[in-house]
Amino acid sequence: MFPASNNLISRLKELNEIGIALSQQHDINNLLELILEAAKRITHADAGTLYLHDAEHRVLRFEIVRNDSLRIAMGGVGGEPIRFYPVQLYDTKGEPNHTMVVSHAALSGETVNIPDAYTAQGYDFSGTKRFDAKTGYHSQSFLTVPMSNHESEVIGVLQLINSEESGAVVPFSTDDQQLVESLASQAAIALTNRRLIIQLEELFEAFIQLINTAIDDKSPYTGGHCARVPELTMMLAEAVTRTRQGPLKDFVMTEKDRHELKIASLLHDCGKITTPVHVVDKPTKLHTLFDRIELLDTRFEVLKREAEIEMLKKTACGIEDSEKAEIHADYAARLRQLDDDSKFLRKCNVGSEVMPEAAQQRVREIARYQWHNAHGERVNFLSENELENLNIRSGTLTAEERKIINHHIEVTIKMLESLP
Repeated sequence: MFPASNNLISRLKELNEIGIALSQQHDINNLLELILEAAKRITHADAGTLYLHDAEHRVLRFEIVRNDSLRIAMGGVGGEPIRFYPVQLYDTKGEPNHTMVVSHAALSGETVNIPDAYTAQGYDFSGTKRFDAKTGYHSQSFLTVPMSNHESEVIGVLQLINSEESGAVVPFSTDDQQLVESLASQAAIALTNRRLIIQLEELFEAFIQLINTAIDDKSPYTGGHCARVPELTMMLAEAVTRTRQGPLKDFVMTEKDRHELKIASLLHDCGKITTPVHVVDKPTKLHTLFDRIELLDTRFEVLKREAEIEMLKKTACGIEDSEKAEIHADYAARLRQLDDDSKFLRKCNVGSEVMPEAAQQRVREIARYQWHNAHGERVNFLSENELENLNIRSGTLTAEERKIINHHIEVTIKMLESLP
């Protein structure tokens, strides 16, 4: 009884379904293709083009081109590469280009509905006519609708060509125009939201990369670790995905899975940013902010001077030559012993070999040597901390320093748990 009303209700229902589909689409190319195909479908258009606004270069770039009659499919997911030049929004003098329908719609933010391009006035359709002459197509009715985001900025233009009814080309109706304007609005919001999500993801990933760069730069020993782990992780994941036999043959990763795995691998060591550099980079057992082995060398020199002073005092008392010779021999033996002890401690300080118990006992004996410090106090040659470090059985880290190193795991977990 009311065929027109029923048709409009059906199309509105379809528009609502399209809106839902747009909100669920995550891939930009799929989203753009869905927008154009939906617009063509609800208006029965034979052809259409979706342009995106390139604000930096002040042009409209062809993103999706479809023409059912000519079987043209360019851009999008499965289309051929687009061979058309971008539409200039301004001429060489910087003046707005209102001569072309699509640029006028982008600049003015207004919909342009043209029943017949060959009789329309005020717009330049010379390019369209050349295309028609070359392909045998006849571009007649045009509906050009700007896509504006939530800030009323035109982010693209949707252009439909040749609405068909009962096999004949007809002008786009007012209902067509209103439906496409509604679709363009929904599409612009969906596209803007998708872009914002992508930008946030890129910003988040860039921030993680920034942290990793700082961590890698802290140490020449672990440098590059944070950069290599994500690459190796993704290589392994892709290799497993390609496996077609064995227990992993059914393993599949979606794009979302890949993204989550990449982010996880990037963040796996973020807690290392709190680990002190002198612990991470500790090249020798006595190293803190500097290698304290040099302090021990100075103490050995002090012991040598003390031995020399004692020798001189003893030989200055008018004793027999034989007794002097004995004192000199003892002094020379003491110097050799100190030199040997110095070389021994230097070797222990490197920590390149597993330290036997005999070596640890010798360190303890050297630690009990007495020397006068800068305050004139007679103290043990090695402090408790120096003794502990030099007697590290393997490597250069004490048990406490290993706890500091491993603490980055706890910090990493806390940092990750703080993320929303």
